Amino acid sequence: MNTLKTSKRSKSGWLFLIFAILIITCATVYLVRYLMRKNQYTQTNDAQVETFINPVSARAGGFIKKVLFEEHQLVNSGDTLVILEDQEYRQRLNEANAFLEDSRAQQYVLEAGINAAQTSTLVNKDQIQAAHARLVQQQSDIRRYRNLIKEEAVTGADLESVQSRYDVALSDYHAAQSGLKTGNAKVVELRSRKALLDADVKKKLAQLELAKINMNYTVIRAPYSGRMGRKTIQEGQQIQPGQPLVSIVNEREKWVTANFKETQIQGMKVGQSVDIAVDALSDKIYKGKISAISASTGAKFSLLPPDNSTGNFVKIIQRIPVKISFTDLDISEIRSGMNVTVSVHK
Repeated sequence: MNTLKTSKRSKSGWLFLIFAILIITCATVYLVRYLMRKNQYTQTNDAQVETFINPVSARAGGFIKKVLFEEHQLVNSGDTLVILEDQEYRQRLNEANAFLEDSRAQQYVLEAGINAAQTSTLVNKDQIQAAHARLVQQQSDIRRYRNLIKEEAVTGADLESVQSRYDVALSDYHAAQSGLKTGNAKVVELRSRKALLDADVKKKLAQLELAKINMNYTVIRAPYSGRMGRKTIQEGQQIQPGQPLVSIVNEREKWVTANFKETQIQGMKVGQSVDIAVDALSDKIYKGKISAISASTGAKFSLLPPDNSTGNFVKIIQRIPVKISFTDLDISEIRSGMNVTVSVHK
């Protein structure tokens, strides 16, 4: 009986010893691995996945006609998200187009007037030449009659008649010259009006282009490929220019912001390799690299940075944000805001 009790006591002692040895061995292995990893990596779990989350805003106001997206839907760049009622914008476009056509019609009429005025100046030049020819003829007649009157071959009345015809020819010549000056002045005036009308056509053309732009704003498209956020708008709802309609998450560009203690930053530099363990995806380690190290602690970027000179000082280890880019291409499972643990290779 005593032998049996001694045997059981001895067996339980051996089991306890083996169990203690296993615990010590596991603890030793864990400690060795921890020390080795600590010497090889700088690690922190104060890190999250970041990405650009931008609001898609309306650039035109009006009533929503159609909403063509669902919550958390994947969309491509340029996909139509929202369509607004466009009757008012279409009428403004038609109005701007009509104003432009009216200005161009006036431009055509003015060009025709300029051509007519220029043709009129050519007629004036011909009239000047004809009047000058008649004037030269009358001058010859006057000289001839003056010589004849000296010889008493003609009477004074004949000379006066020739002188009258000369005066009429001279008046016609001056009138033709004045008509040419008037025609040239009219051409200059019409050309100055054409410059103003050309400027007005450019103005109407700019108004037409602006109406087209505003018309295009009634169709709201995705600025880039990504995943839509919450859907808070409905058909028939009135919106204002600049009003945010929905948020879109950029699925193509993701990074990790890791907040290392200031005592861990020594020796870190851009380009160092990083292992990224996502809490929600424990079976996979992603690869990355340091792409930027903040020039200041996170506290200095806060809305109300601490001022240690205003009260009792308590030394707190500060943290410095480090931006880590993914080098793995397949990061579709990672979501913005996920907690991660990063290990920087020393």
